[in-house]
Amino acid sequence: MPDPLQHACRQLHLSGLAQSLELRLQEAASHGLSHRQFLELLFQDELNVRAQRSLERRKKLARFPDLQPLEAFDWQFNPQINRAQIYQLATAQFVRERRDALLLGPPGLGKSHIAQALGYAALRANCSVLYYSVFELVRELQADQSPAEAQRTLARFLKPDLLCLDDFGMKSFPSKGAESLLEIIVRRHRNRSTLMTSNRPIEEWGALLGDVPAATAILDRLLEGAEIVRMTGRSYRLRNAQQAAASKKKNREPVAVPE
Repeated sequence: MPDPLQHACRQLHLSGLAQSLELRLQEAASHGLSHRQFLELLFQDELNVRAQRSLERRKKLARFPDLQPLEAFDWQFNPQINRAQIYQLATAQFVRERRDALLLGPPGLGKSHIAQALGYAALRANCSVLYYSVFELVRELQADQSPAEAQRTLARFLKPDLLCLDDFGMKSFPSKGAESLLEIIVRRHRNRSTLMTSNRPIEEWGALLGDVPAATAILDRLLEGAEIVRMTGRSYRLRNAQQAAASKKKNREPVAVPE
């Protein structure tokens, strides 16, 4: 016989409530919950399910390529990395204050890992996030598009509360790429937050962009009130490659057979 309560939940699209309904009914009976307590628990179950679905949907839209939480980061390998500073950024306070952040350091130190983890922390703080490589962003902004399509592309990068731009300095910029990046930085400045990672010192940005005035304008805005994380240490990527090579070599070694 159909359960009228479950049927009503389906009609009202209360799937979270429906999942916990039987459990909450048993809990109410065994613990003598008041009607108010019972309803509060049911509604909280529904809100929790909706919040989790919203987070998963926004995580997909953020486009994280290899998302790992901060808890998975190996802080012991490079203890000089400022853990307290990074966890402060994970509160998303800088996003609420519409400030920017820069993660600077040589390749292999985990800047991309941390950038994605900070983006995810911002998502969990109910901020909208978009993650792109700098080169990919410039390429999309410079793609041949109609004026209406170009405006939609620009709006996509201006809208998120936090725009994570990864790997500045990994590839050469195309012609007039600095101008495209400058427009994003200028229009987001003090309106939305931008987090950028770079493996090149700030002093080299002008040469990398091929446009010293544009680089100066970008830095003027990024550095104004920005949180700068300077990372130093050994390469996690090199360590992992060495460990993988050692493991592979060990597996190839012949096993001694006793005579």
